Amino acid sequence: MAKAKTAKAAYRCSECGWQTSKWVGRCGECQTWGTVTEAASATPARVVSAGPVSSPARPIGQVDVRSAKSRPTGLDELDRVLGGGIVPGAVLLLAGEPGIGKSTLLLEVAALASAPSGDAAEGGNVLYVTGEESAEQVRLRADRVGAITDRLYLAAETELSAILGHIESVDPGLLVVDSIQTVGTSEADGAPGGVTQVREVAANLIRVAKERGMTVVLVGHVTKEGSIAGPRLLEHLVDVVLYFEGDRHSRLRMIRAMKNRYGPTDELGCFDLSEVGIVGLPDPSGLFLTRREEAVPGTCVTVTLEGRRPLVAEVQSLVAKSHLPAPRRATSGLDTSRVAMVLAVLAQRCKISMHEQDVYVSTVGGVRLAETSVDLALGLAVAGSTVEQALSTSLIALGEVGLAGEVRIVPGVQRRLAEAARLGFKYAVIPRGSLELADGPLKRADPQLSSYEGMKVMEVDSLQQALQVAFTAP
Repeated sequence: MAKAKTAKAAYRCSECGWQTSKWVGRCGECQTWGTVTEAASATPARVVSAGPVSSPARPIGQVDVRSAKSRPTGLDELDRVLGGGIVPGAVLLLAGEPGIGKSTLLLEVAALASAPSGDAAEGGNVLYVTGEESAEQVRLRADRVGAITDRLYLAAETELSAILGHIESVDPGLLVVDSIQTVGTSEADGAPGGVTQVREVAANLIRVAKERGMTVVLVGHVTKEGSIAGPRLLEHLVDVVLYFEGDRHSRLRMIRAMKNRYGPTDELGCFDLSEVGIVGLPDPSGLFLTRREEAVPGTCVTVTLEGRRPLVAEVQSLVAKSHLPAPRRATSGLDTSRVAMVLAVLAQRCKISMHEQDVYVSTVGGVRLAETSVDLALGLAVAGSTVEQALSTSLIALGEVGLAGEVRIVPGVQRRLAEAARLGFKYAVIPRGSLELADGPLKRADPQLSSYEGMKVMEVDSLQQALQVAFTAP
């Protein structure tokens, strides 16, 4: 007789919840070592019969959307990222490094939403639940930033049932839970912050939010790799995933939407974090530039697009003789692989070799430039530092550099040039053919030199040609 097959033991990652039928040393989802442990044996799926429905299905044209419209939070930069404001019944997940200012930002949002004259006052009371600090500590911060209102309620709880009790008594229109990893429930196994606990707590809060039409903001921790700690399922359950980032030694803070069911995911919000609170920065371009009277070798200005917002930023480079067998390559605010590619193109196509020199590349103001349009400015900055020749302080460069040394067209040239012209730049080096794609009046003096928004625009085909025209500009 054939032996009956026994159910295989399932293994689960304690960080992200990934499952596999056999043990492995490294998680296949989050790539973390030593987190895959044995879980309960797999059970066959149960057959579920049809049951009563909560509400009958309706034609999509008859669904009322007035209650699901976004309401402004009072912070314009946050509303820009969210797509207009917070939506009743939505669940948001805000993640960021420790000490970056997540609690300060949400305390400001809670105070504005609970203010009698605020735009979001119609949402009702606001409940702020803290699981990492005492109520007295949060009150001290609220006094410092001026977030004291009569409709803002504060509770220090780490038990899910107690939080649900506060929701019943306060009846908030906005709930802030700081943070989801500190809240646990006795109905689930494991310690607070584990996969099972986080999944159970998040599922119950999402259920209550949908039933009551209450907006919920969950604060999440991040791992050392920069991803949100806990099960990846949490990001799928919530409606909006926001990342709050910035340099710890700088006052500039930026917020990005990695997932947004109610708005765009390509917008960027900028804030100024100080001792008296956090305020939005509607025009942050000047923060990413160094104000100087004389030109310095190794610097070049570019214009990057964050969503629909153009930002003028400066790329700095320092090339110095190395005393190490393997010269050092250090980057800050730029993609390391893109920097290595541009250095290889400079060495092979432009004959600017740096195999015996250390190369340091960074951005100004703590901004991170991940767009490929920064390639041309990066190449000009590194080349200028290598040959000890400075570019004009009134020049910008934008374009993607290919492995063959060609300079490729990037989108949004019109908005980039208009922003640079607004800030007083007079010269621009861009890929050839970019002006044909721009919408607006174009004045061509000759095939090599054009004018746009009062700027003299030099179009180039390759990185080598860009080096020639950029260093000869006035």
